[in-house]
Amino acid sequence: MNTYNKIMQVFWLAMATVIAVSVTYKGFTEGFDRWALYYIFALLAVTMFFMRKYMMNRMKKHQQFLDEKHRKENSK
Repeated sequence: MNTYNKIMQVFWLAMATVIAVSVTYKGFTEGFDRWALYYIFALLAVTMFFMRKYMMNRMKKHQQFLDEKHRKENSK
C-alpha cells in the first residue's frame, strides 16, 4: 500500500505540472481571458498532492501507535 501511495503522490504532482504548463501555453496562444479558469484544476491537483502527503504521514503515525500498543499488550 505504501508503494501505491507514493506512486499516486507523484501522479498528482505530475498532473499539476502538466495542467499548469498546458493552461499557460493555451493562455499565451489563445488568451488568458479564456483559459485562466482552468488553473483551478492545477490547484486541485496540488491540493490532492498535499492531501495524500498528509494522509500518508497520518497513516504512518497511526501504524506506529498500533505497533506500540501491541508491544505493550504482549509484554504484560
